[in-house]
Amino acid sequence: MGSGSSSYRPKAIYLDIDGRIQKVVFSKYCNSSDIMDLFCVATGLPRNTTISLLTADDAMVSIDPTMPANSERPQRSTDFSLSPSAFLFWSAEKEELIQSMLTQVVEQFSRAFKINELKAEVANHLAVLEKRIELEGLKVVEIEKCKSDIKKMRDELAARSSRTSCPCKYNFVDTNKKMTPRRDVPTYPKMLSCLEHMYHDLGLVRDFSIHPVTLRRWLLCVHDNYRNNPFHNFRHCFCVTQMMYSMIWLCRLQILAQPECNIFTNVQPDGFKQIRQGMITLILATDMARHAEIMDSFKEKMENFDYSNEQHVTLLKMILIKCCDISNEVRPVAVAEPWVDCLLEEYFMQSDREKSEGLPVAPFMDRDKVTKATAQIGFIKFVLIPMFETVTKLFPVVEELMLRPLWESRDRYEELKQRDDSVKEVKRAGQETRSSPGTG
Repeated sequence: MGSGSSSYRPKAIYLDIDGRIQKVVFSKYCNSSDIMDLFCVATGLPRNTTISLLTADDAMVSIDPTMPANSERPQRSTDFSLSPSAFLFWSAEKEELIQSMLTQVVEQFSRAFKINELKAEVANHLAVLEKRIELEGLKVVEIEKCKSDIKKMRDELAARSSRTSCPCKYNFVDTNKKMTPRRDVPTYPKMLSCLEHMYHDLGLVRDFSIHPVTLRRWLLCVHDNYRNNPFHNFRHCFCVTQMMYSMIWLCRLQILAQPECNIFTNVQPDGFKQIRQGMITLILATDMARHAEIMDSFKEKMENFDYSNEQHVTLLKMILIKCCDISNEVRPVAVAEPWVDCLLEEYFMQSDREKSEGLPVAPFMDRDKVTKATAQIGFIKFVLIPMFETVTKLFPVVEELMLRPLWESRDRYEELKQRDDSVKEVKRAGQETRSSPGTG
């Protein structure tokens, strides 16, 4: 005799799938989730899909082990046949609906992003057009002003009988008028006119087919990108350029992005590449870490200097840009001395910040160890004078106009140091007197 469980028979459910009868058998030990998975497999739906089962009269049937069995062919009205009209896969329909909605949402977002991108692109184009309109509107005024300034300078130069005096030493300033040193960047239009004159006077505008308006835009762009440091600002840039202009005339040397500011627009690619490499070489030459290396190389070439040798000429250009970069002491005292104050101010700002952050400080930047006299004496004696003396060997005319002011500047700072030392000695003696026993 068997137990009650031995007479148990698994339950069978028949599914009518597009006219094909699919039998699903499960035991009483299956739970609702298992039965759901069986139905999904039988009907080709993904597993774990939630489904609902309706009878022919739209009554919902609970899908669980106790659900009533049906027959392969409906016999009574109470039987339910799992035909497509009776067996509705609500989850599948919902999934399709959700997918459709998600697709629409994605399309809407895509259109929105494209609209935003289009708006940004239009705004950028409008900004460019407005800038162009603004620049084009100023073109006539710029050209006329440029012509006027250049004519005045050409007339002034023509009035000079010769170029025996150094144009950079006075920079068209009335020597009878006392100069008032300024630490901020001076008004740009005056320097702009001077720089434009240099480019025209040296033949750069002609040789490189530079449009006058493009030249002014480029100069303005350079000005706008300089930081307002105490020393290394745009005025320093102007002074270096002006000193190079003076040395070119004095030594009788020959000179070989934003599209609207590109002064080399009319230069061929190979030529532009050569110009750019030359600029990089000269900029790196101003690094004082390479001073000794460049000086030694130039001295070697001085014995048999050859202007047809590209390496010799490159070294000459490197020495000249170095001279111009640190040439302030060549200028009159009223011009040179305020620049020393600006340079020391910039050094001290850097060293103060380095101290506050616990970083090492270069001795020549430490306000507690440096004075104006001590800073300049060593620099003039061991850097400036030897470099200009080397240039003088190639261009003797430099001695009177540039080397002699350096000798005078050295002597002036040595006298200043002696006075500073005397004042310190007097103060020290006074302090010792006050601190000695028996003094009141």
